[in-house]
Amino acid sequence: MKTKAKRNTKKASSTTLSNRSKYGLLILFFFTCLFLIFFSMRKPLVYYYLNYIKAKETHLLHNSEYESNRIKKISALHMDKAFGMDISHYQRKEDTKWEELNFENGALNLDFIFLRSTMGESVKDQHFQEYWALAKEHHIIRGAYHFYRPQDNPREQALWYIKNTPLENGDLVPVLDIEKLPRHKNLAEFKKDIKEWLDIVEEHYKAKPILYTYYYFYRDYLSEDFSEYPLWLANYNDVTQPSEEYPWVFWQFTEKGIVKGINTKVDLNIFNGDLGDLEDYTLP
Repeated sequence: MKTKAKRNTKKASSTTLSNRSKYGLLILFFFTCLFLIFFSMRKPLVYYYLNYIKAKETHLLHNSEYESNRIKKISALHMDKAFGMDISHYQRKEDTKWEELNFENGALNLDFIFLRSTMGESVKDQHFQEYWALAKEHHIIRGAYHFYRPQDNPREQALWYIKNTPLENGDLVPVLDIEKLPRHKNLAEFKKDIKEWLDIVEEHYKAKPILYTYYYFYRDYLSEDFSEYPLWLANYNDVTQPSEEYPWVFWQFTEKGIVKGINTKVDLNIFNGDLGDLEDYTLP
Protein backbone atom coordinates (compact mmCIF):
# COMPACT_ATOMS: atom_id res chain seq x y z
CA MET A 1 0.00 0.00 0.00
CA LYS A 2 2.79 2.39 0.89
CA THR A 3 4.53 1.72 -2.41
CA LYS A 4 1.32 2.41 -4.32
CA ALA A 5 0.74 5.64 -2.37
CA LYS A 6 4.27 6.78 -3.13
CA ARG A 7 3.71 6.08 -6.82
CA ASN A 8 0.49 8.10 -6.78
CA THR A 9 2.26 10.97 -4.98
CA LYS A 10 5.05 10.99 -7.56
CA LYS A 11 2.53 10.89 -10.39
CA ALA A 12 0.55 13.79 -8.94
CA SER A 13 3.74 15.78 -8.39
CA SER A 14 4.85 15.09 -11.94
CA THR A 15 1.45 16.20 -13.28
CA THR A 16 1.64 19.42 -11.24
CA LEU A 17 5.12 20.20 -12.59
CA SER A 18 3.92 19.48 -16.11
CA ASN A 19 0.96 21.87 -15.68
CA ARG A 20 3.22 24.56 -14.25
CA SER A 21 5.55 24.21 -17.23
CA LYS A 22 2.61 24.61 -19.60
CA TYR A 23 1.37 27.69 -17.74
CA GLY A 24 4.90 29.09 -17.74
CA LEU A 25 5.23 28.60 -21.47
CA LEU A 26 1.84 30.21 -22.05
CA ILE A 27 2.80 33.21 -19.94
CA LEU A 28 6.15 33.49 -21.76
CA PHE A 29 4.37 33.24 -25.11
CA PHE A 30 1.87 35.93 -24.07
CA PHE A 31 4.53 38.42 -22.97
CA THR A 32 6.65 37.67 -26.03
CA CYS A 33 3.68 38.47 -28.28
CA LEU A 34 2.98 41.61 -26.24
CA PHE A 35 6.60 42.74 -26.63
CA LEU A 36 6.59 42.10 -30.37
CA ILE A 37 3.35 44.05 -30.81
CA PHE A 38 4.72 46.95 -28.80
CA PHE A 39 8.03 46.86 -30.69
CA SER A 40 6.29 46.97 -34.07
CA MET A 41 3.99 49.77 -32.91
CA ARG A 42 6.57 51.75 -30.98
CA LYS A 43 6.89 54.61 -33.47
CA PRO A 44 3.12 55.32 -33.76
CA LEU A 45 2.76 54.99 -29.97
CA VAL A 46 5.59 57.45 -29.31
CA TYR A 47 4.21 59.82 -31.95
CA TYR A 48 0.74 59.70 -30.39
CA TYR A 49 2.09 60.14 -26.86
CA LEU A 50 4.29 63.14 -27.69
CA ASN A 51 1.63 64.90 -29.75
CA TYR A 52 -1.61 64.17 -27.89
CA ILE A 53 -0.78 63.20 -24.31
CA LYS A 54 2.44 64.90 -23.25
CA ALA A 55 2.18 68.64 -22.66
CA LYS A 56 3.23 70.37 -25.85
CA GLU A 57 6.27 72.60 -25.99
CA THR A 58 5.73 76.26 -26.54
CA HIS A 59 7.18 77.72 -29.72
CA LEU A 60 7.39 81.30 -30.86
CA LEU A 61 6.11 80.30 -34.30
CA HIS A 62 2.55 79.26 -35.13
CA ASN A 63 0.61 78.05 -38.16
CA SER A 64 -3.04 78.27 -39.06
CA GLU A 65 -5.21 75.45 -37.77
CA TYR A 66 -5.56 74.14 -41.33
CA GLU A 67 -1.80 74.00 -41.93
CA SER A 68 -1.05 72.53 -38.50
CA ASN A 69 -3.58 69.75 -39.03
CA ARG A 70 -2.34 69.11 -42.57
CA ILE A 71 1.27 68.75 -41.39
CA LYS A 72 0.21 66.43 -38.56
CA LYS A 73 -1.86 64.27 -40.88
CA ILE A 74 0.92 63.89 -43.46
CA SER A 75 3.55 63.28 -40.78
CA ALA A 76 1.45 60.56 -39.15
CA LEU A 77 0.74 58.84 -42.48
CA HIS A 78 4.44 58.72 -43.38
CA MET A 79 6.05 58.23 -39.98
CA ASP A 80 7.73 55.04 -41.21
CA LYS A 81 9.76 57.14 -43.68
CA ALA A 82 12.76 59.45 -43.27
CA PHE A 83 12.12 63.18 -42.79
CA GLY A 84 14.35 66.15 -43.54
CA MET A 85 14.37 69.85 -44.33
CA ASP A 86 15.95 72.28 -46.76
CA ILE A 87 17.33 75.68 -45.84
CA SER A 88 19.30 78.54 -47.35
CA HIS A 89 20.44 82.01 -46.33
CA TYR A 90 16.80 82.87 -45.54
CA GLN A 91 17.31 80.95 -42.27
CA ARG A 92 19.68 83.04 -40.18
CA LYS A 93 22.67 81.37 -38.51
CA GLU A 94 21.77 82.73 -35.09
CA ASP A 95 18.27 81.22 -35.34
CA THR A 96 19.49 77.63 -35.60
CA LYS A 97 20.56 75.23 -32.84
CA TRP A 98 21.79 72.20 -34.74
CA GLU A 99 21.91 69.87 -31.75
CA GLU A 100 18.16 70.29 -31.08
CA LEU A 101 16.62 69.69 -34.51
CA ASN A 102 13.37 67.69 -34.52
CA PHE A 103 9.67 68.34 -35.06
CA GLU A 104 6.21 67.16 -34.01
CA ASN A 105 7.25 67.61 -30.36
CA GLY A 106 10.25 65.36 -30.75
CA ALA A 107 8.32 62.46 -32.28
CA LEU A 108 10.15 62.73 -35.61
CA ASN A 109 13.83 63.32 -36.26
CA LEU A 110 15.28 65.25 -39.15
CA ASP A 111 17.62 62.74 -40.77
CA PHE A 112 18.67 64.69 -43.85
CA ILE A 113 19.06 68.27 -45.03
CA PHE A 114 19.28 69.96 -48.42
CA LEU A 115 21.24 73.22 -48.59
CA ARG A 116 21.26 75.72 -51.40
CA SER A 117 24.78 75.93 -52.77
CA THR A 118 24.60 78.09 -55.88
CA MET A 119 22.31 80.11 -58.15
CA GLY A 120 22.78 80.90 -61.80
CA GLU A 121 26.29 81.47 -63.15
CA SER A 122 27.86 83.44 -60.31
CA VAL A 123 25.88 83.50 -57.06
CA LYS A 124 26.80 81.48 -53.96
CA ASP A 125 24.52 81.05 -50.94
CA GLN A 126 26.20 83.07 -48.23
CA HIS A 127 25.62 80.47 -45.50
CA PHE A 128 26.30 77.32 -47.49
CA GLN A 129 29.88 76.57 -46.42
CA GLU A 130 29.11 77.02 -42.72
CA TYR A 131 25.83 75.07 -42.85
CA TRP A 132 27.53 72.34 -44.90
CA ALA A 133 30.19 71.84 -42.23
CA LEU A 134 27.64 71.98 -39.38
CA ALA A 135 25.44 69.32 -41.00
CA LYS A 136 28.42 66.96 -41.18
CA GLU A 137 29.45 67.79 -37.61
CA HIS A 138 25.98 66.84 -36.35
CA HIS A 139 25.81 63.65 -38.44
CA ILE A 140 22.93 64.78 -40.65
CA ILE A 141 22.88 63.37 -44.18
CA ARG A 142 23.39 66.40 -46.40
CA GLY A 143 22.65 67.37 -49.97
CA ALA A 144 23.29 70.51 -52.03
CA TYR A 145 21.11 72.04 -54.72
CA HIS A 146 21.58 74.54 -57.51
CA PHE A 147 18.85 77.08 -58.22
CA TYR A 148 18.55 77.15 -62.00
CA ARG A 149 18.21 80.50 -63.76
CA PRO A 150 16.78 79.74 -67.22
CA GLN A 151 18.16 82.91 -68.79
CA ASP A 152 21.77 82.00 -67.85
CA ASN A 153 24.11 79.68 -69.71
CA PRO A 154 23.53 76.06 -68.58
CA ARG A 155 27.17 75.01 -68.95
CA GLU A 156 28.41 77.94 -66.88
CA GLN A 157 25.77 77.18 -64.24
CA ALA A 158 26.86 73.54 -64.05
CA LEU A 159 30.54 74.46 -63.73
CA TRP A 160 29.70 77.04 -61.07
CA TYR A 161 27.86 74.41 -59.02
CA ILE A 162 30.74 71.95 -59.37
CA LYS A 163 33.31 74.56 -58.38
CA ASN A 164 31.46 75.50 -55.18
CA THR A 165 29.90 72.20 -54.08
CA PRO A 166 32.37 69.78 -52.46
CA LEU A 167 30.23 66.64 -52.36
CA GLU A 168 31.81 63.70 -50.53
CA ASN A 169 31.09 60.01 -50.09
CA GLY A 170 27.84 59.63 -48.15
CA ASP A 171 26.42 62.97 -49.31
CA LEU A 172 23.19 63.01 -51.29
CA VAL A 173 23.56 63.18 -55.06
CA PRO A 174 23.44 66.62 -56.76
CA VAL A 175 20.12 68.43 -57.06
CA LEU A 176 18.84 70.82 -59.74
CA ASP A 177 16.06 73.17 -58.63
CA ILE A 178 13.90 74.29 -61.57
CA GLU A 179 10.98 76.62 -60.94
CA LYS A 180 10.74 79.12 -63.82
CA LEU A 181 10.40 79.14 -67.59
CA PRO A 182 12.80 81.28 -69.67
CA ARG A 183 11.55 84.57 -71.06
CA HIS A 184 13.42 84.45 -74.36
CA LYS A 185 13.66 80.75 -75.20
CA ASN A 186 11.11 78.24 -76.37
CA LEU A 187 10.32 75.04 -74.48
CA ALA A 188 12.57 72.85 -76.64
CA GLU A 189 15.56 75.13 -76.01
CA PHE A 190 14.75 75.22 -72.30
CA LYS A 191 14.72 71.42 -72.08
CA LYS A 192 17.97 71.19 -74.05
CA ASP A 193 19.63 73.57 -71.58
CA ILE A 194 18.41 71.58 -68.58
CA LYS A 195 19.73 68.36 -70.10
CA GLU A 196 23.11 70.00 -70.65
CA TRP A 197 23.36 70.96 -66.97
CA LEU A 198 22.31 67.49 -65.86
CA ASP A 199 24.78 65.76 -68.18
CA ILE A 200 27.76 67.87 -67.08
CA VAL A 201 27.01 67.40 -63.39
CA GLU A 202 26.32 63.68 -63.76
CA GLU A 203 29.61 63.18 -65.57
CA HIS A 204 31.54 65.02 -62.84
CA TYR A 205 29.98 63.34 -59.78
CA LYS A 206 29.28 59.97 -61.48
CA ALA A 207 25.69 60.06 -60.20
CA LYS A 208 22.37 60.97 -61.77
CA PRO A 209 21.14 64.28 -60.26
CA ILE A 210 17.81 64.71 -58.50
CA LEU A 211 15.31 67.02 -60.18
CA TYR A 212 13.37 69.38 -57.88
CA THR A 213 10.30 71.26 -59.03
CA TYR A 214 6.63 71.85 -58.33
CA TYR A 215 4.07 69.22 -59.21
CA TYR A 216 2.31 71.23 -61.93
CA PHE A 217 5.57 72.51 -63.42
CA TYR A 218 6.82 68.94 -63.75
CA ARG A 219 3.53 67.73 -65.20
CA ASP A 220 3.24 70.52 -67.76
CA TYR A 221 6.86 70.95 -68.90
CA LEU A 222 9.28 68.24 -67.75
CA SER A 223 7.58 64.88 -67.23
CA GLU A 224 7.88 63.64 -70.82
CA ASP A 225 11.63 64.20 -71.14
CA PHE A 226 13.09 63.82 -67.64
CA SER A 227 11.35 60.80 -66.14
CA GLU A 228 14.70 58.98 -65.76
CA TYR A 229 15.82 61.40 -63.03
CA PRO A 230 14.98 60.96 -59.34
CA LEU A 231 12.10 63.30 -58.59
CA TRP A 232 11.74 65.71 -55.67
CA LEU A 233 8.30 67.29 -55.86
CA ALA A 234 6.90 70.27 -54.00
CA ASN A 235 3.18 69.97 -53.31
CA TYR A 236 1.58 71.93 -50.45
CA ASN A 237 -1.99 70.78 -51.04
CA ASP A 238 -4.06 68.65 -48.69
CA VAL A 239 -3.00 65.35 -50.27
CA THR A 240 -1.48 62.15 -48.93
CA GLN A 241 1.35 62.08 -51.51
CA PRO A 242 2.70 64.65 -53.98
CA SER A 243 1.71 62.69 -57.08
CA GLU A 244 -0.18 59.54 -57.94
CA GLU A 245 1.06 59.29 -61.54
CA TYR A 246 4.76 60.18 -61.19
CA PRO A 247 7.14 58.10 -59.06
CA TRP A 248 8.61 60.42 -56.44
CA VAL A 249 11.66 60.13 -54.22
CA PHE A 250 11.32 63.26 -52.07
CA TRP A 251 8.26 65.33 -51.21
CA GLN A 252 8.50 68.89 -49.98
CA PHE A 253 5.14 68.94 -48.25
CA THR A 254 5.20 72.31 -46.52
CA GLU A 255 7.11 75.58 -46.56
CA LYS A 256 5.81 76.39 -43.08
CA GLY A 257 7.51 73.74 -41.02
CA ILE A 258 8.01 74.56 -37.34
CA VAL A 259 11.12 72.80 -36.08
CA LYS A 260 12.57 72.69 -32.61
CA GLY A 261 15.96 74.38 -32.79
CA ILE A 262 15.05 76.89 -35.54
CA ASN A 263 13.24 80.18 -34.95
CA THR A 264 12.10 80.58 -38.55
CA LYS A 265 9.77 78.40 -40.60
CA VAL A 266 11.43 75.92 -42.94
CA ASP A 267 10.62 73.61 -45.83
CA LEU A 268 9.95 70.06 -44.62
CA ASN A 269 10.48 66.97 -46.75
CA ILE A 270 9.67 63.27 -46.76
CA PHE A 271 11.91 60.68 -48.36
CA ASN A 272 9.90 57.88 -49.92
CA GLY A 273 11.61 55.16 -47.91
CA ASP A 274 13.39 54.61 -44.63
CA LEU A 275 16.85 55.72 -43.57
CA GLY A 276 18.44 52.58 -45.00
CA ASP A 277 16.85 53.20 -48.40
CA LEU A 278 18.19 56.75 -48.39
CA GLU A 279 21.72 55.39 -48.88
CA ASP A 280 20.73 54.50 -52.46
CA TYR A 281 20.69 58.25 -53.21
CA THR A 282 24.09 59.05 -51.70
CA LEU A 283 27.48 59.14 -53.36
CA PRO A 284 29.48 55.92 -52.87
